[in-house]
Amino acid sequence: MATQSPNITVMMNAARKAASRLKRDYGEIDQLQVSRKGPADFVSAADTRTEGILRAELERARPGYGFLLEEGGEISGDGSDRRFIIDPLDGTTNFLHGLAHFAISIALEERGELTAGVIYEPIGDQMFWAEKGQGAHLNSRRLRVSARNDMAASLFATGIPFLGRGDHPRFLKELESVMAVSAGVRRFGSAALDLAYVAAGRFDGFWERDLQPWDIAAGIVLVREAGGFVTDMKGGRKMLESGDILAANPDLHQPLMDTVG
Repeated sequence: MATQSPNITVMMNAARKAASRLKRDYGEIDQLQVSRKGPADFVSAADTRTEGILRAELERARPGYGFLLEEGGEISGDGSDRRFIIDPLDGTTNFLHGLAHFAISIALEERGELTAGVIYEPIGDQMFWAEKGQGAHLNSRRLRVSARNDMAASLFATGIPFLGRGDHPRFLKELESVMAVSAGVRRFGSAALDLAYVAAGRFDGFWERDLQPWDIAAGIVLVREAGGFVTDMKGGRKMLESGDILAANPDLHQPLMDTVG
């Protein structure tokens, strides 16, 4: 069993406790599909409730830490320069439609640097976690990014901009470019899990634009600790600021960036 730091243990425990209620909520989704308003309201309530549980658990274990929350916004700590970046339900549309591909994402940022990340997929009980200098793990198994170096044999993931979001013509051009040189592109609907899958070698690379910090913070730590490269779309380190991210194994990062650039 890999050694877990106290911070990782706290984050994992909070994710598991929040997931217990989230799984019950997920089990009720089928009963709400007949209502147009009902499911959206229900998922919003599940988001807020899950975030509340996470915040309460983390505040109890780490008083004084700040938060950056998808629902609750930014909450200052006691000046310790440490904060948790939380997405209580990444993959909300999947959740709403009864698709079991969603996750809780928690990252720890210390003095402006991402140092730990947890992405928990509750239905499959997949706990992805990583800490700076300690590697990336899935439950008790060590993770490494894939070793593929040929775009033609590689599988990539992305996020498709939906109604009212993003630059659709630019995305279609990027997608066409990657499709033309790769073994395929997948769109699963959760950026956090896409990044976790890159860390696990299930995907060889991932790119997406216009994301929020809570979508990607934990995944950035996972990919880095699994031996991958993570940058913005220009090769820089402003992923959280720009919302643009490109992650891949070391051999495919530059080719993927060249393809979508």
